Amino acid sequence: MAISIADRLAIHELLALHGHLSDAGDFERMSEVFVADVEYNLTELGGGLVRGRDALRDMALELGDGNPLAHHVTNVVVSALDGDAALVHSKGLGIGADGAVASVTYEDIVRRTPDGWRITHRRVVPRRRPLTP
Repeated sequence: MAISIADRLAIHELLALHGHLSDAGDFERMSEVFVADVEYNLTELGGGLVRGRDALRDMALELGDGNPLAHHVTNVVVSALDGDAALVHSKGLGIGADGAVASVTYEDIVRRTPDGWRITHRRVVPRRRPLTP
């Protein structure tokens, strides 16, 4: 089933909102991004599987100054799973307080809820070395 232009735009906005809320530390509004029981997979970054918005907030607060100063999302590709769910791949750039830049790929499953599109599962895959032929 195809995803409408309006739904694609809403999904793009959803991913962008995550970066803005994260950078502002506005965890109270994360309900606009994630379902309550979101699964956030940070295994490949050494963080394991984090379950739930509250656990995500606690993890971010625990990181403190280790959090990126800025989250940037780009290269968003939306693929329909069914009428109310989509697989979304995007690139993320994080900029640290020391100026270091890290690149990741986000692999998200988003679902239409009564409140709009929300991320139900996110896997964060680090990009640690360049492509070599």
